[in-house]
This record gives sequence, structure tokens and C-alpha cells, in this order.
Amino acid sequence: MKLRELKLRSDCPISYTLDIFGDKWSLLIVRDLLLENKKYYNEFLKSDEKISTNILADRLSRLESQEIVSKRTDETHRSRILYVLTDKGMKLLPLLLEMLYWGSAHSEECRLPDSFMQAMETDREQLIEDILETFK
Repeated sequence: MKLRELKLRSDCPISYTLDIFGDKWSLLIVRDLLLENKKYYNEFLKSDEKISTNILADRLSRLESQEIVSKRTDETHRSRILYVLTDKGMKLLPLLLEMLYWGSAHSEECRLPDSFMQAMETDREQLIEDILETFK
């Protein structure tokens, strides 16, 4: 597969990040991979946000072209494609945790468990290590 060339709007790191994740779906797919243990196309379709199949296919392709996600054949079910985060993709965990924390702290409807909020306030690094340990 030919990798898509990312056209940068500027040399600003924030702009670069938004060029990849500036839509409402890409980080949700990464969230599902990192925090919801989703690995298959159909699992992403079952997320609460109800992504359409054409958008999902496009975003997975974009994430793959930027080497954030890789796809491979599932060894246990050879006819299924498995999506996994690359090391580059795993490095998004602190960003996602901060977004979870911020969203929970500022929305009554999106409250996360107090244990998560406390872990974020007292030892973010340990929380990150614990989550990443599940991928080893």
C-alpha cells in the first residue's frame, strides 16, 4: 500500500498534530485501540459514537499511512484483519488521558470514576505504565 503524503499547512507541531487528528474520529479510533481493547473493524463500528463504514475505512487508512496504526492478518482467524497501534501510536496515551481528565472535570455528563481522576491527580506516570503494561 502506498502511504499517503501528509500535506502540512505549516511547520508548527500543533498544526502537524491537527493535520493528522483534526477530525472528530481519528482520536476516537486510537482511544478504542488503547483503552477499549478494540482490534477489529466491526468492533470500531460498535462504538457509541456510531462512525460510518466509509469514514472508518478512511481514518484507519490515514492512521496507517502515518504509521500510527498497523494492520495484519489475525493468526487465529486468517480471514480477519487485526488493527494495532505502533509505538508512535502508543505515545498518544498521555494526550488521551489528559483529554479524558479534562472532559470529565468539566462535564457532569461525562464523569469518569473517582479512582481514575485520583490516579490522574496523584500519579499520572504510574497510570500510563499500568495501561501500557496491558499491551506487553
